[in-house]
Amino acid sequence: MTLFQGSGVAIITPFDESGVNTAVFAELIERQIAGGTDAIIACGTTGEPSTMTEAEKVTAIKCAIETARGRVPVIIGTGGNNTAKVIADCKRAQEMGADGLLLVTPYYNKCTQDGLAAHYKAAAEAVDLPMILYNVPGRTGVNLLPSTVAKLEGVKNIAAVKEASGNIEQITELARLCPWVDIYSGNDDHVVPLLALGGKGVISVTANVAPKEMHEMCAAWFEGDLERARALQFKLNPLTKLLFSEVNPIPVKAAMGLMGYSVGTPRLPLTPMTEGNLERLAAEMKRQGYLA
Repeated sequence: MTLFQGSGVAIITPFDESGVNTAVFAELIERQIAGGTDAIIACGTTGEPSTMTEAEKVTAIKCAIETARGRVPVIIGTGGNNTAKVIADCKRAQEMGADGLLLVTPYYNKCTQDGLAAHYKAAAEAVDLPMILYNVPGRTGVNLLPSTVAKLEGVKNIAAVKEASGNIEQITELARLCPWVDIYSGNDDHVVPLLALGGKGVISVTANVAPKEMHEMCAAWFEGDLERARALQFKLNPLTKLLFSEVNPIPVKAAMGLMGYSVGTPRLPLTPMTEGNLERLAAEMKRQGYLA
């Protein structure tokens, strides 16, 4: 049930005064596909779904699916902290033609590990699409433990985990306990280490700026060219560090703006990137050849 192997982009959502700028969104998706990106992940954290209306989400999902036209899988973020709403959003994404779903752990409620298992089981059994569980405790306040994922073995549609805990020990334990589940890196600076544990790839913020390089890093690993994979990890890490110098997606939207794309600014309560960090980001992008 592997959804994709390689680099999936956690794509930004461009906004204008009327809502989702579908012309720019389609342009960004075409750029990703041309750069070799292996999957499009729309309405994930980087896409700012928490500040989008339901109508805007439908617009973004429709644009992503229609633009991709089956050339790469389109995976839709449908996570939340209300299980009934999550199930409804999963069903909507399925009806619209999504290839898969990405469900962040429920935030704010601070449910138990039993609650996490019950939440994911209920969502997975309500639809017929492969599902990626998304663990990012730094944003949600909830850590999805490997032992909890292990309890979900045999639940239909649970296909993968996006691991953004940054805890290599925990990810190693997940790989040991759950060989039946695919693992994707949720940290762009940990891609090669995670691939070494048997991971299938990355769901990447940095790929918004550098789709070709992120794809090639993963491809090199799977082709056995470990030296090339390491070299690309080392090359991208300084850029990645600056793309996370402020809360995602503040820096990556700034980066795409610097590259000439009319993506707008992050919606409140996120604010535009501070001047000093923006200057450092622009300098690194110039050094790496992403800006003239």
